[in-house]
Amino acid sequence: MDLLLDSSETRLARVLLLLANIGKESQPEPVIAKISQETMAEIVGTSRSRVSLFMNRFREPGFIRYSGHVTDGLEIRSSLLNVILHH
Repeated sequence: MDLLLDSSETRLARVLLLLANIGKESQPEPVIAKISQETMAEIVGTSRSRVSLFMNRFREPGFIRYSGHVTDGLEIRSSLLNVILHH
């Protein structure tokens, strides 16, 4: 249903939040495993270039901290959850 009803950007944000355990009862884990944009694109069901575009959109307002390189990892901030809830 996600593929039919939600945008790729919303699906990516939801996946990032799930990976970081944000919104769960347990403590959020802000740094997640190093995962490539290609892998994220496969999970979300979009292209790597779209994932890159969305990651930059999330990074600019500070929802994530990401250098653009897989080797540096990724930090997800809980403020990304507010964007999804109000989308």
